[in-house]
Amino acid sequence: MTILRFTAVALSIAATVPFAASAQTIQVNKENRTIAITATDKVTAIADTATVHLGFIVYGQDSDAAYANGSRISNAIVKALTVAGVPKESIESENQAVAPVQNYQIEKLTPAEKAQRQFQVTQSWTVRTPADNAAKVLDLAVKAGANQSGQIEWTFKDENAPQAEAAAKALQRARTVAGEMAQGLNAKLGSLLYASNQTEAEPPRPMMMRAMAAPMQMDKVAPLAINPRHIEKSATVYAVFAIE
Repeated sequence: MTILRFTAVALSIAATVPFAASAQTIQVNKENRTIAITATDKVTAIADTATVHLGFIVYGQDSDAAYANGSRISNAIVKALTVAGVPKESIESENQAVAPVQNYQIEKLTPAEKAQRQFQVTQSWTVRTPADNAAKVLDLAVKAGANQSGQIEWTFKDENAPQAEAAAKALQRARTVAGEMAQGLNAKLGSLLYASNQTEAEPPRPMMMRAMAAPMQMDKVAPLAINPRHIEKSATVYAVFAIE
């Protein structure tokens, strides 16, 4: 969707038009006529980068047992990722905790189950990877024990590129409309005197998953079918052109 706001000025008296965030002013008079346009445009592109959120929760009958279980799973997850070629610097820790389990969390369990869930260990990471590799990263981690995983944030490796493209499209649209207005005034569009832009991005649209139950024969389970999202970037340009 394109939003256009415009003014055409052809005055015989002197005036000054100030612009926010700029020290410069444009003198508007009969020798310096202008057309001002505000235009918005956008681009949509497929994300090329994914940030995959991984984590697990594990229990034990006491703090030491829970920690031992957590250590085993924690190292298994990181090893599975690094052996598969995920760079260590792409794996970042989010949080980790060893804590007693609250009574309300286990009140519906049997006495035997309660005895095995007195303490819990939780840990989570983020893994930044190419978008096409997101499903593989999630699959490796889940099969290694990451039973609380699945959120994915889709972004661009170079965030500036699509925003710059949107700004360029908005400026071209402003120039086109200004040219049509100049023709309506029996004038010729002159040079660009001033331009400013504001870029906006859609908020990240993560893919969410709940904790996964312990599956059977995970080595025979194919990775989830995950496709990168389309991301929209928009830019609004305010441009002032001279008219001759």
